[in-house]
Amino acid sequence: MKSSATWAIGELAERFGLETHVLRHWEDRGLLAPERDAGGRRRYGEADAWRVAVILASKAAGLGLEQIRALVDGEARDRHRILEAQLAELDARADALARARHMAQHAMECEAHDITACPRFREHVADVVAGERVGLPFEAALRGTTL
Repeated sequence: MKSSATWAIGELAERFGLETHVLRHWEDRGLLAPERDAGGRRRYGEADAWRVAVILASKAAGLGLEQIRALVDGEARDRHRILEAQLAELDARADALARARHMAQHAMECEAHDITACPRFREHVADVVAGERVGLPFEAALRGTTL
């Protein structure tokens, strides 16, 4: 059975820990379209609450409002392209986190208390320090080799 409960803007905002201006902004951006009562006040239903939950979860996953709008628009054709791009971005961030974790783990276990003196660390960044390459080469950590 479908719920017929409705909420005023302040009630829905409070339910999700938001300021009311956030819901108004999302409405301006086409993400929400609440009903209006006889006095012109916004009335949010259960479907709106589900949309707010999707918007918040999507934002937490790193999506922007334009991307989210395409995801909640049943007619949008860009859905798969947006999700593929987001998955690629998340994979890149996961790789960067894995490299950062590997570096921190190595620094914690390294016998050289000053990581800049660690021969294995220096071996991996010598070409960058010498100006022969740009960027840190910690991709080896992702292939299972160690510093």
